[in-house]
Amino acid sequence: MASTYVNDLRLNELGTGDGSGTWGTTTNTNLELIAEALGFATEAITTNADTHSSVVADGATDPARHMYIKYTGALDSNCTITISPNTISRVHLIENATTDSGSSGPYSIIISQGSGANVTIPNGQVAMVYLDGAGSGAAVVNALTNPLLSGDITASGTLSATGDTSSGDTAAIGFTSTEGIIITGQGSTNDVTIKNDADTQVMGVLTGTTTSVFAGVLKTDDTTDATSTTDGSLQTDGGLSVAKDAVIGDDLKLLSDASVIHFGADSEITLTHVHDTGLILGGTTPTLTIGDAGAEDTKIVFDGNAQDFYVGLDDSEDDLVIGKGSTLGTTPAVSIDENLIVTVHNRAVSGSIVDEGNSGVFDLADGNNFKATPTSTVSELTFSNPTAGQSGNVLFDNSAGATVSAAHASVAINASALTSLSTAGVYFLTYYCTAASGNNTILVSVSGALT
Repeated sequence: MASTYVNDLRLNELGTGDGSGTWGTTTNTNLELIAEALGFATEAITTNADTHSSVVADGATDPARHMYIKYTGALDSNCTITISPNTISRVHLIENATTDSGSSGPYSIIISQGSGANVTIPNGQVAMVYLDGAGSGAAVVNALTNPLLSGDITASGTLSATGDTSSGDTAAIGFTSTEGIIITGQGSTNDVTIKNDADTQVMGVLTGTTTSVFAGVLKTDDTTDATSTTDGSLQTDGGLSVAKDAVIGDDLKLLSDASVIHFGADSEITLTHVHDTGLILGGTTPTLTIGDAGAEDTKIVFDGNAQDFYVGLDDSEDDLVIGKGSTLGTTPAVSIDENLIVTVHNRAVSGSIVDEGNSGVFDLADGNNFKATPTSTVSELTFSNPTAGQSGNVLFDNSAGATVSAAHASVAINASALTSLSTAGVYFLTYYCTAASGNNTILVSVSGALT
């Protein structure tokens, strides 16, 4: 009876009475081929071949018998590899180690056995497949489809997924060309949880929602400035809720017209933008307070093209000052003290009364209208710092009968009128400045004693 090779390793099965004197050699060869079937081999594909045949030889060594087959060669297209005979049933680990003969690859190899299904192995990857040996309709199947694994999985390279996940997956990693890597899960609190090396949650996707919760700091190192709602390094298509303080390192932009900033738990005070006009401070009784009762100056500066002006509180003097420039106290124009006495600097105007007390010297830079209550001798009636055209009045209360000895050379006053001022009583003086300096340039008239 003749030998046959119908087994999956194509070993020599001696017939009855066969191999007389050589059965030992045949047996040894079979044992070597069994060992070969557990090993590794390389098989080269003809350069740029579109098809390739790998045949498991009858009773003789060949690469296709090995469990691990590494295919090499240079390709310019995908190559279909047919493993025969189509009746053998085997498990193989097959590696695509081919190279690109041009510049459009690398290319895949397609493992086939018959007209049934086949398995495509991309360049640089390894697949575990089994041949079903079904004859002309034989199929090659990926042996690791839906594998059940237990324990830890360690990979020295990358772990690549090529299929999509589904809603029923309890814990899955997938991939699509549009979505990229996909992580899917189902838990009672989170569907997906990411932890750090201390086994502490960093991020979680709440079960059945699109809400992600970050346990720590969410940080972006991108330095792109935001010029619209869609180009900053951190973007949201909805609103932004912040429970604590927000610190902005650069500009804060409210891009919509009529945008509103609300203040208070009830949003009772508002600051509203008016298109091309300005801002409105709104509310039931809106109040803008500058300062916090501290011992410091406060001011508002009007920044003009050619000239600045300010309105401010000079805290050291307790004066409200309006002046030129941007520095409080520099070039003051108008001052109001705590007694509501108004001083117009460099140009006096009517309105307030300057009380000079026990004095006969009236500084016209402080105002136009004065009051004096002398209790001791007035050595010289004087009007200092006059301005041409300036005029005013003086309530001269000399109830004490203080002596008025003389008048300054710039004062033109009737001698008898000057003498009358020394008599106890209240007098009303009017004056007019004909010039800013010079003798007899300030004209003074005196009423009779009012009391």
